[in-house]
Amino acid sequence: MKKIIFATALILCSSLAPAQHSNNLKECLERGLENNYSLRIVRNKESIAKNSSGLANAGMLPTASLTAGYSGTLDNTDVTSRANGVTTSERNISDHTLRGAIDLQWTIFDGFKMQANYNRLKELHLISQTQTRIAIENYVATFTSEYYNFIKQTLRMNNLSYAVKLSRERLRIVQDRYVIGNNSRLDLLQARVDFNADSAESVKQFERLSTSRIRLHELMGESDVNTKLYMKDTIIYNDYALNFDELWQATLETNAELLASSQEKRLAELDYQSIKSRDYPYMRLNASYGYTHNRYEINANKKRSEWGADFGVTVGFNLFDGKRSRERKNAKIAINNAELEHKNLELTLYADINELWQAYENNRRLLSLERQNVVAARENYDIAYERYLLGNLSGIEMREAQKSLLDAQDRLLDAEYNTKVCEISLLQISGRIGIYLK
Repeated sequence: MKKIIFATALILCSSLAPAQHSNNLKECLERGLENNYSLRIVRNKESIAKNSSGLANAGMLPTASLTAGYSGTLDNTDVTSRANGVTTSERNISDHTLRGAIDLQWTIFDGFKMQANYNRLKELHLISQTQTRIAIENYVATFTSEYYNFIKQTLRMNNLSYAVKLSRERLRIVQDRYVIGNNSRLDLLQARVDFNADSAESVKQFERLSTSRIRLHELMGESDVNTKLYMKDTIIYNDYALNFDELWQATLETNAELLASSQEKRLAELDYQSIKSRDYPYMRLNASYGYTHNRYEINANKKRSEWGADFGVTVGFNLFDGKRSRERKNAKIAINNAELEHKNLELTLYADINELWQAYENNRRLLSLERQNVVAARENYDIAYERYLLGNLSGIEMREAQKSLLDAQDRLLDAEYNTKVCEISLLQISGRIGIYLK
């Protein structure tokens, strides 16, 4: 028993120790948005998409290359004259050629394919921005839920600590009465069992509180997950006046997933535009400026040098594309699928927001009832305690009053937290989750 009392006292000291540095939700979110590894990875991907969205990747800029080369020959020849049959022999004839040039190639027109590719790259950048926004909103929702879960577990730890204190006092009273013969050993054993049960539940609750604390440190990207957390918030706030019509209108206008769906449709349309470019002619410009130096050993000329520019324009038209008409059909189907997916997503969001709204309204009603229940349970416990001290109430009845108070407090915490989770989800769907950063 002494060991249990010591463990309980240690938990109380750990959970109720004075705060060295308090945090609020906004401060924790700002640290997490800066340090969280998953968000940093998403932002890097967005940077990659931004770097890839230039004119060069779309093929709209000319390409220039510098080339240089050297070649040589080492030959032996035997030449027989038809006139006199005399054979003239030459050995180890060495000729040398040195070349250097700058080549320029530029596609002037390719049936708007370059423009489609450029717009596609820009759309991919916008999609990456939307994906970053979705990741941030998911993070804020996840962190905020865990933040209030930590507050919930802290409050429950406090409630259980108070329950242990009450059970310890009851055990003291029963022990004193047992000594003078006013209580039986059965009453003493029952009081000890109840005290041990409350102490054991307090130990379990300490583990739940530690798990939530570690999860918050992980979400904030902090390596020392065992550091104590002290929160400025000591209750679960549910003070946002939400309106269903406003939430749904905001969802249609700003929901990140709907925005991403529209961008995917635009991407499918650009893919189709790129395929249609085959129906148009193309024009390419090429030019070069080079220098060539030849050196001969037995030629009439000892050496020869050439330099100057070459240029030309190539115009063409694809007469046959290898029966790739199925690509056009598939591109049209992809556009249709993107439209259907957008409508399906809109319907899914409408169903989700309706379900969450019903849960939100029900939990708010439960919240009002449970607050009344806590007040009644506390008054009931106070009356029972007075009667117990006078000896007019049995230990079992006293225990029931104590348990009713703890259960009412737990139900109130659950109602507060569930209402908060519904609020967080509604704000996330409507694209207003950033309110927690203000």
